[in-house]
Amino acid sequence: MSEEVTYADLKFQDSSKIEHVQKFDQVGIKAPSAPSHGLHKRDLALILLCLLLMTGLGILGSMFHLTSKREMEKLKKLQNFKEELQKNVSLQLMYNMDICKKIRNISTTLQELATKLCYELYRREPEHKCKPCPKEWMWHEDSCYKLFKNYDTWQNSGKTCSAHNASLLKIRNKSVLEFIKSQELYNYWLGLSPRKVYTKYKNLDETLISSNWFTRNTSDLSDGKYCGFITNIEYVFYDYCTSRKYSVCEKLADPVKIESTLMNEEPDERM
Repeated sequence: MSEEVTYADLKFQDSSKIEHVQKFDQVGIKAPSAPSHGLHKRDLALILLCLLLMTGLGILGSMFHLTSKREMEKLKKLQNFKEELQKNVSLQLMYNMDICKKIRNISTTLQELATKLCYELYRREPEHKCKPCPKEWMWHEDSCYKLFKNYDTWQNSGKTCSAHNASLLKIRNKSVLEFIKSQELYNYWLGLSPRKVYTKYKNLDETLISSNWFTRNTSDLSDGKYCGFITNIEYVFYDYCTSRKYSVCEKLADPVKIESTLMNEEPDERM
């Protein structure tokens, strides 16, 4: 009886173990199947995502390459346009400079011709409208000259010239020297600096290279100094600066006006 119970128990236990093993096997086989299937889907999703990213990167790379290529072409065209523009501007500037130079040359030539023509008209008519000097002033080269007949000291004679925006005559070249000689001046103060030591006379030609032409102020001129004056066509003499003599003044002539050279109207009253 006990053996049967034991066998039955063993058999029951064995059957229970077998059933348990079978259930375990079923659970062990079936349980992992669900996770394995989900993992497979995730892998596929990741692979697809990577493929999409790589495709997107490829498309973006292609677009960037094409865009860069187009921009580089545009930049190259702009650079070429800039270089061409700079070249054209340089050529235009050179052309304009050449035109300006030609205009200046033409203007200079016209001015020279007008001056020569005006001087010929001036020789025929001393007060012609084209004359670049005030009325009653003589014209020689680029300067105007006037003889003042009022007897006065050297200092006051200089003031007289200053009142007319002029100065006492300074003979600095042979052309002026010959012009002054032609006027045969007698007892006219010159713009020579006052001297402390008396000098009787000097040759008029020597004044061309003289450094004694006056440039200083005369507001404090003492009685003991000697000033130069012209009294014939050969010599410069010296006398006390407080002595009284005539005055000859000079000033720069205005440019000859081209339009006035061709006009034959009566000259205006000019001081």
